[in-house]
Amino acid sequence: MNEGSPIIVALDVGTAAEAVALATTLAPHVGGFKVGIGLLSGPGPGIVGALARIGPVLADAKIHDIPSQAAAAAFRLGEYGARWVTAHATGGREMLEAVAEALEKGSSGTAGVLGETVLTSLDGAALASIGLGDRPGKLVARLARVCAAAGIEGVVCAAKELGDVVQVAGGLTRVATGIRPDGPLESDDQRRIASPVEALARGADLLVVGRPITGAADPVAAAAALAALVA
Repeated sequence: MNEGSPIIVALDVGTAAEAVALATTLAPHVGGFKVGIGLLSGPGPGIVGALARIGPVLADAKIHDIPSQAAAAAFRLGEYGARWVTAHATGGREMLEAVAEALEKGSSGTAGVLGETVLTSLDGAALASIGLGDRPGKLVARLARVCAAAGIEGVVCAAKELGDVVQVAGGLTRVATGIRPDGPLESDDQRRIASPVEALARGADLLVVGRPITGAADPVAAAAALAALVA
């Protein structure tokens, strides 16, 4: 692994075998791997354990349930070896605290919770349509305060809202998604995007990058180029 790299590559592939093979080839250039709900719901959480033998794993489970059920899910992911687990900050402080406590027990203290704030697929118009206002930054800041109050490790947000997090909860680890080195991809569903350099300048600690690497003709070359860019 490239232990100093802020790049967490999103392994949004179809099978566990593909994920492990891809992770093995990309490991020298990235700092960790993200597993989304596609793999967690298909091959299952065992993929976390398989990848954890290669490098740090962000289990992007986006947990959102009553505290007892949320805690049960977090405990299991901790047992499998996740380094980070995501949970929706809209689940509230009590849920986040329960998730953090269970994850600490399941991982023997080696994992932390990241609060999912506002998905990068949502813009102001989409938020307004479900009654959450039309300013992503305002909502991200409010949810970051909830995460800080719950004592969890960090937050996940779009790069453009990183400054809002810094202002209200500067001690949280900041994970930026929607990273696009060369701009949006065809049929891309992420609306609030940024370049890796912009995200780091705005205060990101970690960058989640998926399709620009995994969808490239040569994923290893793409990862190496991105690693050089943010070094």
